[in-house]
Amino acid sequence: MSMTNGKAILELAKTFDINSIYASRVFQLADKTKLIEDASHIISEKPKPFVKWVGGKRQLLTQFRLMNLYPPEKFNPKSGKYFEPFVGGGAVFFDLLPETAYLSDLNNELVVTYNVIKNDVENLIKSLKKHKLDKEYFLKIRAQNPEKLSDLNTASRFIYLNRTCFNGMYRVNSKGGFNVPFGKYTNPLICDENNLRKASKALKNVEIKKQDYKEVLKKAKKGDFVYFDPPYYPVSKTASFTSYTSEAFLDKEQIELRNTFVELHKRGCFVMLSNSDTPFINKIYSEPKGLRITKVQAGRAINSDASKRGKITEVLVTNY
Repeated sequence: MSMTNGKAILELAKTFDINSIYASRVFQLADKTKLIEDASHIISEKPKPFVKWVGGKRQLLTQFRLMNLYPPEKFNPKSGKYFEPFVGGGAVFFDLLPETAYLSDLNNELVVTYNVIKNDVENLIKSLKKHKLDKEYFLKIRAQNPEKLSDLNTASRFIYLNRTCFNGMYRVNSKGGFNVPFGKYTNPLICDENNLRKASKALKNVEIKKQDYKEVLKKAKKGDFVYFDPPYYPVSKTASFTSYTSEAFLDKEQIELRNTFVELHKRGCFVMLSNSDTPFINKIYSEPKGLRITKVQAGRAINSDASKRGKITEVLVTNY
């Protein structure tokens, strides 16, 4: 650096008020902290998913809000319809709380549970309070055939198993039987009365069905909001160890879903989709024009090795 440049920089430095710079930085950090706190508070006051769900989005809701990944300025929850065809735990639905919503999934027990919470929450609470935290009792409940149970008992069994099984996984074998082992819990919250009542209230005007995601094409119109949270494309040959139904969801199915996304985009719907950050997923959603891919950090909550439950990158695809 020349002496001339050095003196110029020194003179420029003298014009800065270091206290003002520090204060400005503090205010920036305070504003960011407040934004996070405000977003977290908004989320905490709402119903939360009543089941643990692999890939559940509750942990990402604050990111969604801070990164402006929802279309709130364009989608009006009071007039537009909301569709979530792979509803799972329903974290995004419970965060948005739209006036009119259509939720669906291929997991029949999950759909039954949603409808029981919607229509018969008090009897469900009574049933959940009767369950015990005991391995032999767990195995007895797990062995029940939900197809032979009433809707109320199906929902009670579903939530009980979810709250007491290993890591809250939901996995079925080729015959559709739940096969996750008993978890090691000291005092799991099997019956969250307050949250179940909040969820019941939120679901009062919601249509919940067991149906294929393509059915969304029959109802979604311009201005409606569709969120897809499908079974993720495996990041490796051994990564896809969790199955919610006995149906596979690989290359062919992912491309069909992409085509549905594009059709909804052309129709004028606001569309958002979550998936794994893999070359295949990035490729198929980079090809159509008008789509945007954003990377978000998520926690890998389910792994038999606790040391491998770190952060992973996921993609969020939007058309707005």
